[in-house]
Amino acid sequence: MGPGEPYTCTPILPHFAAEVHGFSLAGKDPLPADVVARIKDDMKKYRVLVFKDQGRLSGERQVQISQQLGTIESTFYKHPKSPHPDIFRVSNDETEGCVGVGRTGWHIDGTFQTRPFKYQTMHFHSVCEGGETWFVPLKEFYEMQDEETRDRWDRYWMVTREGLAHPLVYRHPVREDTSMMFHCGPPFCAAWAVDDDAERSSERKVSGRMIAPHVVQDELTRRLDEAVDRIGIKMSWEEGDFAINDNLGNCSKLALWNQSLCLQGHAESQEESWTEDTSPDDHRWGRRPGQV
Repeated sequence: MGPGEPYTCTPILPHFAAEVHGFSLAGKDPLPADVVARIKDDMKKYRVLVFKDQGRLSGERQVQISQQLGTIESTFYKHPKSPHPDIFRVSNDETEGCVGVGRTGWHIDGTFQTRPFKYQTMHFHSVCEGGETWFVPLKEFYEMQDEETRDRWDRYWMVTREGLAHPLVYRHPVREDTSMMFHCGPPFCAAWAVDDDAERSSERKVSGRMIAPHVVQDELTRRLDEAVDRIGIKMSWEEGDFAINDNLGNCSKLALWNQSLCLQGHAESQEESWTEDTSPDDHRWGRRPGQV
């Protein structure tokens, strides 16, 4: 650890994710400003941070930390054993938490909202064998596709069951590189709209052509299942792990129906999500870097 550094990161992969050892998130006071700033910088760089050996932080503490990262968005079912109204408690035992969560397919969380969540915090009070979470970084996933696939994906819009339209490919509002927005679970996508063939992306309009949900979802699923061993992580959690996920930079799915006891929180912050030259509209309708 260098002078003045609150903690050090150990990369899990050269391009993606890191672990933090020997630093405690416990306490009653808010995290110091320099620690919060460092976490945000590291999230921009690594996209997944796992603070190891955190014991069992209280629900109030997890929410306090999440609030320092952004405005809490609490949109999920409140399990009777949830330690806080803003904590989504997930388990493989329905008496302990919500079961079967994250098993409908590769996804980012919050596609049912105009602006999906920026960060997700996850704290593991207990773990089970096989309860992995698989992560794939979306910049690298997009860039590993051939030109024909990228050009085709650039024209797709995910139409949700709520009637929202998210661009499949867009610019990450913080990293300002390419990212993607989708949910491969059957209930979450109503259709895929397709842009016309105008040469300049800024002049393209939705053509009126619609693609059935499963066509693109099946393609993404197949390619992500192939990509996870090349560019992603099959995260085997340990009891006490406290993870922060860049929900706009990665997609994930749970490997098995077996689920560790995980307490999740979601944070979305307009103030922190948009950089000075990236307005909410740019995020909502944005295109990949380099397009005009």
